[in-house]
Amino acid sequence: MIAQLMGRLAQVEADRCVIDVNGVGYLVQASTRTLSALKRPPEPARVLVETIVREDAILLYGFADSAERDWFRLLTTVQGVGAKVALGILSGLSPRDLIAVIAAGDRSSLTRLQGVGPRLADRLLSELREKAGGMPTGTGATLGPVAGGGTEADALAALAGLGFRRQEAAPAVTRVLDRLGADASLDAVLRDSLKELAK
Repeated sequence: MIAQLMGRLAQVEADRCVIDVNGVGYLVQASTRTLSALKRPPEPARVLVETIVREDAILLYGFADSAERDWFRLLTTVQGVGAKVALGILSGLSPRDLIAVIAAGDRSSLTRLQGVGPRLADRLLSELREKAGGMPTGTGATLGPVAGGGTEADALAALAGLGFRRQEAAPAVTRVLDRLGADASLDAVLRDSLKELAK
């Protein structure tokens, strides 16, 4: 199995590239995020690779970093998500954005992605909610399990895992809880807090 390719970038297209390794050109499917991270041909290139062997083909999927590769692997475990849809999702959302979308239950952000309809978005949210917590964000951090201590503490811990400083997250969470009430669900508080922080 091929796990990594290092060579000369020979060609880049909309959804794939060719990497020349000692005269052999490997066709690698990739997200737009990975393709944009590569230099221009004929510069050196390195991609992590997920190899998928089918009855009629051996397909290579390339990733700029291990976080994106790990998310590709996780996404393709969801029924209805093949390699093409997984790359479409990763083209539209970074690993960090994916964690935020799943934590907030943000269905509309998922349905805007190529190949993701309402049913698949619901399946992604329900199947990945528990698994997403330990996934890499692409910044060297992971969103760990949320500790106990009430909705406010849980929301602050989740936002800290997404890279927000407590000083900026706490006022947003407080405003959201004042508006929604103390009984608001964690999903609702996270979703609205992310909106507040995006302003």
